[in-house]
Amino acid sequence: MNFRIYMSYYRILLIAVLILTLAGCAPLPVIKEHKETLPAPKRGGIYHRVTKGETLWRISKNYGVDIEALVESNGLSDARNIKVGQQIFIPTNIVQPVPKLEPFPAYAREDFIWPVRGKIILSFGQKRDSTPNKGIDIQARDGMVVAASRSGRVIFSEEKVKGFGKTIIIDHGDGIQTVYSHNSEILVKIGEDVKQAQPIAKVGSTGRGNSPYLHFEIRKRHKPQNPFYYLP
Repeated sequence: MNFRIYMSYYRILLIAVLILTLAGCAPLPVIKEHKETLPAPKRGGIYHRVTKGETLWRISKNYGVDIEALVESNGLSDARNIKVGQQIFIPTNIVQPVPKLEPFPAYAREDFIWPVRGKIILSFGQKRDSTPNKGIDIQARDGMVVAASRSGRVIFSEEKVKGFGKTIIIDHGDGIQTVYSHNSEILVKIGEDVKQAQPIAKVGSTGRGNSPYLHFEIRKRHKPQNPFYYLP
Protein backbone atom coordinates (compact mmCIF):
# COMPACT_ATOMS: atom_id res chain seq x y z
CA MET A 1 0.00 0.00 0.00
CA ASN A 2 1.50 3.33 -1.10
CA PHE A 3 1.81 6.24 1.28
CA ARG A 4 -0.99 8.36 -0.28
CA ILE A 5 -3.62 5.60 0.07
CA TYR A 6 -2.46 4.92 3.64
CA MET A 7 -2.89 8.58 4.59
CA SER A 8 -6.38 8.64 3.06
CA TYR A 9 -7.45 5.66 5.20
CA TYR A 10 -5.86 7.25 8.26
CA ARG A 11 -7.67 10.58 7.65
CA ILE A 12 -11.07 8.81 7.27
CA LEU A 13 -10.48 6.78 10.46
CA LEU A 14 -9.49 9.91 12.38
CA ILE A 15 -12.64 11.78 11.29
CA ALA A 16 -14.86 8.80 12.25
CA VAL A 17 -13.31 8.61 15.75
CA LEU A 18 -13.77 12.37 16.20
CA ILE A 19 -17.45 12.20 15.20
CA LEU A 20 -18.11 9.34 17.61
CA THR A 21 -16.32 11.17 20.42
CA LEU A 22 -18.37 14.35 19.93
CA ALA A 23 -21.55 12.34 19.74
CA GLY A 24 -20.70 10.63 23.02
CA CYS A 25 -20.12 13.94 24.81
CA ALA A 26 -23.22 15.67 23.48
CA PRO A 27 -26.03 16.21 26.03
CA LEU A 28 -29.23 14.27 25.64
CA PRO A 29 -31.95 16.24 23.89
CA VAL A 30 -34.65 17.65 26.13
CA ILE A 31 -38.04 16.68 24.82
CA LYS A 32 -40.79 18.77 26.29
CA GLU A 33 -43.92 16.74 26.76
CA HIS A 34 -47.10 18.56 25.93
CA LYS A 35 -49.37 18.52 28.97
CA GLU A 36 -53.00 19.34 28.74
CA THR A 37 -54.02 21.94 31.30
CA LEU A 38 -56.91 20.61 33.34
CA PRO A 39 -59.15 22.69 35.56
CA ALA A 40 -58.56 22.34 39.28
CA PRO A 41 -60.96 19.80 40.77
CA LYS A 42 -63.76 21.20 42.83
CA ARG A 43 -63.59 20.57 46.56
CA GLY A 44 -65.88 17.60 47.01
CA GLY A 45 -67.20 16.04 50.15
CA ILE A 46 -70.15 15.16 52.28
CA TYR A 47 -71.39 16.24 55.67
CA HIS A 48 -71.83 13.99 58.69
CA ARG A 49 -74.12 14.97 61.56
CA VAL A 50 -72.58 14.17 64.95
CA THR A 51 -74.65 11.83 67.10
CA LYS A 52 -74.52 11.29 70.84
CA GLY A 53 -71.31 9.64 72.03
CA GLU A 54 -69.46 10.01 68.71
CA THR A 55 -65.84 11.08 68.65
CA LEU A 56 -63.64 12.32 65.81
CA TRP A 57 -61.83 8.99 65.95
CA ARG A 58 -65.06 7.04 65.42
CA ILE A 59 -66.13 9.33 62.56
CA SER A 60 -62.70 9.06 60.90
CA LYS A 61 -62.76 5.28 61.24
CA ASN A 62 -66.25 4.97 59.76
CA TYR A 63 -65.31 7.03 56.69
CA GLY A 64 -61.72 5.85 56.36
CA VAL A 65 -60.29 9.37 56.71
CA ASP A 66 -57.35 10.42 58.88
CA ILE A 67 -58.28 12.41 61.95
CA GLU A 68 -55.81 15.13 60.92
CA ALA A 69 -57.74 15.58 57.65
CA LEU A 70 -61.00 16.10 59.54
CA VAL A 71 -59.39 18.60 61.90
CA GLU A 72 -57.90 20.59 59.01
CA SER A 73 -61.02 20.48 56.81
CA ASN A 74 -63.27 21.66 59.62
CA GLY A 75 -60.89 24.14 61.26
CA LEU A 76 -61.17 22.40 64.60
CA SER A 77 -58.84 23.88 67.19
CA ASP A 78 -60.20 21.69 69.98
CA ALA A 79 -61.74 18.28 69.32
CA ARG A 80 -63.68 18.57 72.58
CA ASN A 81 -65.81 21.25 70.95
CA ILE A 82 -67.70 18.90 68.62
CA LYS A 83 -71.32 18.66 69.68
CA VAL A 84 -74.35 16.51 68.96
CA GLY A 85 -75.99 17.73 65.75
CA GLN A 86 -72.84 19.47 64.49
CA GLN A 87 -72.09 19.03 60.79
CA ILE A 88 -68.63 17.62 60.12
CA PHE A 89 -67.31 17.94 56.58
CA ILE A 90 -65.85 14.72 55.17
CA PRO A 91 -63.50 15.46 52.21
CA THR A 92 -64.31 12.77 49.65
CA ASN A 93 -61.14 13.37 47.66
CA ILE A 94 -59.17 11.60 50.40
CA VAL A 95 -61.77 9.12 51.61
CA GLN A 96 -60.39 5.61 51.57
CA PRO A 97 -62.74 2.65 51.24
CA VAL A 98 -63.22 0.96 54.59
CA PRO A 99 -62.16 -2.71 54.35
CA LYS A 100 -65.02 -5.16 54.70
CA LEU A 101 -62.78 -7.77 56.28
CA GLU A 102 -63.62 -8.87 59.80
CA PRO A 103 -61.31 -6.87 62.07
CA PHE A 104 -58.91 -8.76 64.27
CA PRO A 105 -58.97 -8.81 67.18
CA ALA A 106 -62.65 -8.19 67.88
CA TYR A 107 -61.97 -5.31 70.28
CA ALA A 108 -60.70 -3.21 67.37
CA ARG A 109 -64.34 -2.13 66.99
CA GLU A 110 -64.44 -0.51 70.43
CA ASP A 111 -64.37 3.21 71.04
CA PHE A 112 -62.20 4.70 73.78
CA ILE A 113 -63.26 5.64 77.30
CA TRP A 114 -61.60 7.94 79.83
CA PRO A 115 -59.08 5.95 81.91
CA VAL A 116 -59.79 8.20 84.88
CA ARG A 117 -61.90 11.30 85.49
CA GLY A 118 -60.32 14.52 86.66
CA LYS A 119 -59.03 17.94 85.73
CA ILE A 120 -56.72 18.27 82.74
CA ILE A 121 -53.59 19.92 84.10
CA LEU A 122 -51.48 19.58 80.95
CA SER A 123 -52.92 19.17 77.45
CA PHE A 124 -51.43 17.50 74.39
CA GLY A 125 -48.60 19.58 72.93
CA GLN A 126 -48.31 21.89 75.94
CA LYS A 127 -44.76 22.29 77.14
CA ARG A 128 -43.29 21.29 80.45
CA ASP A 129 -39.60 22.05 80.89
CA SER A 130 -39.51 23.04 77.19
CA THR A 131 -40.70 19.56 76.13
CA PRO A 132 -44.10 19.19 74.39
CA ASN A 133 -46.46 16.82 76.17
CA LYS A 134 -47.10 13.68 74.10
CA GLY A 135 -50.34 12.96 75.90
CA ILE A 136 -52.57 14.53 78.54
CA ASP A 137 -52.09 14.75 82.29
CA ILE A 138 -55.25 14.13 84.32
CA GLN A 139 -55.27 15.23 87.93
CA ALA A 140 -56.96 12.68 90.16
CA ARG A 141 -57.10 11.46 93.73
CA ASP A 142 -54.13 9.41 94.94
CA GLY A 143 -54.99 5.72 94.68
CA MET A 144 -57.93 6.22 92.31
CA VAL A 145 -58.40 3.26 89.96
CA VAL A 146 -57.06 3.65 86.41
CA ALA A 147 -59.15 1.78 83.83
CA ALA A 148 -58.12 0.39 80.45
CA SER A 149 -59.35 2.89 77.87
CA ARG A 150 -59.93 0.06 75.43
CA SER A 151 -59.54 -3.73 75.42
CA GLY A 152 -56.14 -5.07 74.44
CA ARG A 153 -52.98 -6.81 75.56
CA VAL A 154 -50.40 -5.49 78.01
CA ILE A 155 -47.09 -5.28 76.17
CA PHE A 156 -45.14 -3.16 78.66
CA SER A 157 -45.20 -2.95 82.45
CA GLU A 158 -42.33 -1.29 84.26
CA GLU A 159 -41.95 0.00 87.81
CA LYS A 160 -39.31 2.63 87.13
CA VAL A 161 -39.39 4.62 83.90
CA LYS A 162 -37.37 7.81 84.13
CA GLY A 163 -39.66 10.82 84.31
CA PHE A 164 -42.80 8.67 84.08
CA GLY A 165 -42.60 6.29 87.03
CA LYS A 166 -44.71 3.15 86.98
CA THR A 167 -45.89 2.73 83.39
CA ILE A 168 -48.17 0.40 81.41
CA ILE A 169 -48.60 0.15 77.63
CA ILE A 170 -51.56 -1.68 76.09
CA ASP A 171 -51.64 -2.76 72.43
CA HIS A 172 -55.10 -2.70 70.89
CA GLY A 173 -54.29 -4.79 67.85
CA ASP A 174 -55.04 -2.22 65.15
CA GLY A 175 -51.88 -0.14 65.21
CA ILE A 176 -53.01 1.81 68.27
CA GLN A 177 -51.48 1.68 71.74
CA THR A 178 -52.35 3.47 74.98
CA VAL A 179 -49.88 4.51 77.66
CA TYR A 180 -50.61 4.97 81.37
CA SER A 181 -47.88 6.51 83.54
CA HIS A 182 -47.17 8.11 86.93
CA ASN A 183 -49.07 5.30 88.70
CA SER A 184 -48.68 4.34 92.35
CA GLU A 185 -49.44 0.69 91.69
CA ILE A 186 -49.63 -1.60 88.63
CA LEU A 187 -52.36 -4.25 88.66
CA VAL A 188 -51.60 -6.14 85.42
CA LYS A 189 -48.71 -8.09 83.92
CA ILE A 190 -47.05 -8.24 80.50
CA GLY A 191 -48.92 -10.57 78.16
CA GLU A 192 -52.20 -10.21 80.03
CA ASP A 193 -55.35 -9.53 78.01
CA VAL A 194 -57.48 -6.80 79.56
CA LYS A 195 -61.04 -5.71 78.95
CA GLN A 196 -62.19 -2.14 78.46
CA ALA A 197 -62.82 -0.43 81.84
CA GLN A 198 -60.86 -3.12 83.68
CA PRO A 199 -58.73 -1.74 86.55
CA ILE A 200 -55.09 -1.80 85.46
CA ALA A 201 -53.38 0.60 87.88
CA LYS A 202 -53.85 3.22 90.58
CA VAL A 203 -53.15 6.93 90.29
CA GLY A 204 -49.95 8.08 91.93
CA SER A 205 -47.01 10.45 91.79
CA THR A 206 -44.11 8.20 90.84
CA GLY A 207 -43.05 10.17 87.77
CA ARG A 208 -42.37 13.84 87.16
CA GLY A 209 -43.95 16.11 89.75
CA ASN A 210 -45.18 15.54 93.28
CA SER A 211 -48.96 15.70 92.91
CA PRO A 212 -51.04 12.63 91.91
CA TYR A 213 -52.13 12.49 88.29
CA LEU A 214 -52.30 10.11 85.34
CA HIS A 215 -50.19 10.70 82.26
CA PHE A 216 -52.18 9.19 79.38
CA GLU A 217 -51.09 8.77 75.76
CA ILE A 218 -52.63 7.36 72.58
CA ARG A 219 -50.19 6.28 69.89
CA LYS A 220 -51.02 5.36 66.31
CA ARG A 221 -48.24 3.35 64.68
CA HIS A 222 -45.99 4.62 67.48
CA LYS A 223 -46.78 8.27 66.72
CA PRO A 224 -48.36 10.28 69.58
CA GLN A 225 -51.95 11.35 68.90
CA ASN A 226 -54.09 13.99 70.56
CA PRO A 227 -56.25 11.95 72.99
CA PHE A 228 -59.06 14.51 72.72
CA TYR A 229 -59.64 13.26 69.15
CA TYR A 230 -60.42 9.78 70.52
CA LEU A 231 -62.09 10.30 73.89
CA PRO A 232 -65.84 10.96 74.22
